[in-house]
Amino acid sequence: MVDIRQEVLRYPASRITDVAKALSGDLRVRILEAIGSDQMSVTQLAQVLGVAQPTVSINIQILEQAGLIVTSQGSNREKLCSVSGRSILLELPEKPGDGLHKAEEIHMPIGMYSSCSVQPTCGMANKEGTLIGSTDDPRVFYMPDRIEAALLWFSGTGFVEYYFPNPMPPGVAIDELKLSAELCSEAPSFAMDCRSDITLFINGKTVGTWISPSDFGDRKGKLTSDRWRSGTEYGRMTEWSVTGNGGFVNGERLTDTTLATLGLQYNEPIIVRLEVSDSAVNQRGMNLFGSTFGDHPQDIVLSFVRYTTPSE
Repeated sequence: MVDIRQEVLRYPASRITDVAKALSGDLRVRILEAIGSDQMSVTQLAQVLGVAQPTVSINIQILEQAGLIVTSQGSNREKLCSVSGRSILLELPEKPGDGLHKAEEIHMPIGMYSSCSVQPTCGMANKEGTLIGSTDDPRVFYMPDRIEAALLWFSGTGFVEYYFPNPMPPGVAIDELKLSAELCSEAPSFAMDCRSDITLFINGKTVGTWISPSDFGDRKGKLTSDRWRSGTEYGRMTEWSVTGNGGFVNGERLTDTTLATLGLQYNEPIIVRLEVSDSAVNQRGMNLFGSTFGDHPQDIVLSFVRYTTPSE
């Protein structure tokens, strides 16, 4: 077999955390030991290490994402694994921001809001499709069990508000702030002709309004539990963004809100509010989906984007 390993794998400061996390697990180090200079399949690794094959596959993926192993497909369509290099070189950060990725992401579970205002129809369900508390009871939104929410909804007007930390150190500027979430309108059961104006506010500034066309229930959500029988099944992945040029919804510029007007401070929370306002033309509420409900396996994601990094 030809040895495809490099002598030295060089990692910039922004990849240190990825490599450190990949090497922090004892099983992942044992996988590297078992492969050595050879090539092994996932099945062979599971047998050698005495570990279940799904567990090996998950850890292989972590090592692959860090660039420490490479994989290929064998003749029987099984994944074959090889170590990428003989040694690694980590470049230590020299200035603030060197150790950050181009896009730093914070994933917020939908039940971890800091404030809300809701009215019936309203409620929450967990990933199994079981209701949390009673439906159409706004008190549910203040129960500790809300942290388990995989779907939350309210009708008419209202909001949910989240506090995000700012991961950027002092003196490190970003080029874009993005928020993505899966959402739709809210109607009893579901309604495909139900429009609702859902607006994102960041630190009190209007980023833009997305007009949801429906409360989607015409098919099963890709992630939605089979036990869920209450109508709403999935939403639309929607992205708001703020740059130096304004506020955007799904790539369309809608407001004059810029990064400078948000007043971002490294030691202050970033206040994110998803709202159907009293002044909205279409006041048909909101469904908000978590990572285990609907069509998309993600919670609310706030991304801090730099188009270039100091090492480039």
